[in-house]
Amino acid sequence: MKILILVLVLLGTSSSLFVQTNFSLTITITGFSSNDGKASIALYRVSDHFPGEKTQYKGKIVSIEHKKAIVIFENLPKTKYAVAIFHDKNKNGILDKNMFGIPLEKYGFSNNARETFSAPSFESAAINLDKNKSIAIFVK
Repeated sequence: MKILILVLVLLGTSSSLFVQTNFSLTITITGFSSNDGKASIALYRVSDHFPGEKTQYKGKIVSIEHKKAIVIFENLPKTKYAVAIFHDKNKNGILDKNMFGIPLEKYGFSNNARETFSAPSFESAAINLDKNKSIAIFVK
């Protein structure tokens, strides 16, 4: 009987050791004017320079189908993240801008955060990844 109780206690405490600590983030992106080019997606943590070029935590480039793109980041640690996306219509790997620095290609951020004359802050675009999540971002 003592052994049975001991086994049950060990099973009960060991199940709490299997708490999920990594999660997936599924992003559905809409607002593309065509299927031309690729969608460039950058994922940032608070410690990364948001939304700087080549400073992201993880990045992916995906095809656009039916004027929509879907990307999944898996095995992400629990923390806050912000997402920046642009439509690389000419597939040159950069967000093209005019001579005044105004983007010529569509772009968007998590929480659909927007500022008038600059990129949003990390906090305005931040999502707390504490479970598997799906978000939608509209590029414009």
